[in-house]
Amino acid sequence: MSGLLRKLGSFRENEAGSVVIETAIVVPVLAVMAFGSFEASRIVSRHNELQVAVAEAAAIVLASTPDEQSEIDTVEQVIETSTGLPAGKVRLELRYRCNSDASLVTDITLCPTGAVISEFIHINIWDTYDPIWKDFGIGDTVSYDIRRRVQIS
Repeated sequence: MSGLLRKLGSFRENEAGSVVIETAIVVPVLAVMAFGSFEASRIVSRHNELQVAVAEAAAIVLASTPDEQSEIDTVEQVIETSTGLPAGKVRLELRYRCNSDASLVTDITLCPTGAVISEFIHINIWDTYDPIWKDFGIGDTVSYDIRRRVQIS
């Protein structure tokens, strides 16, 4: 029995492998934190890129003031090309405000006769981002939906 206790006591005094064990515990945690920070920064960066794209779209709309659907379609294509977004991720819609109503309508005939009508272009840019941790069953796709309204008259 005393031989067994002596052997256990010698293990307690031997600390040669403690650094390896501590490293094996700490390194994966630090790696996951670094990787998660990197992915989170990419998510924020993509959101910023789309915000810049919407600002660029607003500038293009103000410069061209499209008021017909063909002009709006052309501006959509210009925005998609200049921002690098895939086709179908940019939508511009003509909207109207009747007098000082808080809501906007899509059909100008809904405004009463003699109303002061203001024209707006409603800009909508959307996209998705799949973080790498989704491949491991953690989290889901990040969806972006950025909207801006620009008055053109």
